[in-house]
This record gives sequence, structure tokens and C-alpha cells, in this order.
Amino acid sequence: MAKNTICVWYDGDAEAAARFYAQTFPDSAVGAVHFAPGDFPDGKEGDALVVEFTVAGVACIGLNGGPAFKHTEAFSFQILTEDQAETDRYWNAIVNNGGQESECGWCKDKWGISWQITPRVLMEAFAAGGAQAKRVFDAMMTMQKIDVAAIEAARRG
Repeated sequence: MAKNTICVWYDGDAEAAARFYAQTFPDSAVGAVHFAPGDFPDGKEGDALVVEFTVAGVACIGLNGGPAFKHTEAFSFQILTEDQAETDRYWNAIVNNGGQESECGWCKDKWGISWQITPRVLMEAFAAGGAQAKRVFDAMMTMQKIDVAAIEAARRG
């Protein structure tokens, strides 16, 4: 287990979520599944309690903590994409697997975790600053899934 690990709270579905992420994103995998040694408020002895997994190279654990805490956009995974095909692949995998679309490249998976599916060209335009960044920002504000061609057109002016 990594020294610094992101812990994501689930209501009993940590292993299913981890397996979905491992199938969807490169450099992702499911590691050890740790089972509860005794009954706990929202589970029984022998239930999966902690799931070690990696998402796009980032070490995580999923904690099956029950329904007490809900996810918000205050936490999200941001996945940098190289082109429209990769953007579409990840967006569609999340949304078409019980997730939901949001604005500006954000979507939620069926477990309520927020994802930013972010084309590299968008981040490059923001880093360039000035009028280019403003045009790209204005274009992005009209989108759900990011349209790479529209972002590139906004960059050019």
C-alpha cells in the first residue's frame, strides 16, 4: 500500500467500482480486498470492507463505510485525454454505465463519484492565458462533454 493513498467512501460497492475503473482506465488495477473481521454498523463480518485499487496510476482505497456520507463535486478524478476519441471513450463508459452527465467536462459515475474528462488541449489553452484562454473558457461553459474541435477552434479565435 502506498504511503499516501486517496480514500474514497462507498456504500457497499467499493469492489464493483474498483473493478469498473480498472476495466475503463489504463494503468488501473484492483489490488487486495480486505474483509471485515467483525460486524460493523453497516455490514457484517466477512463483508468486503477495504478495497485497494489504482486509477490511472493513482493509489486509492475504497472504504465500504455505508450510507452516512454522500459524494459531492468537492472531490473528483480528473482524467487528461489526448483527443476526442479518448474523451468520448471515458465519458461514455462512465455515463452509459449508470452515470450522469454534468457541465464543462464533468460527469458522475453510478456510485456518485465525480469525474472530469479533460482534453489536453483545454488545459493547454488555459495555461496559455489571455484572450485564448478566455475564448476557450467561454466555449467550455456551453458544453457537457468537451468537444475538442470546438475547443481548438476557440483557441484559434
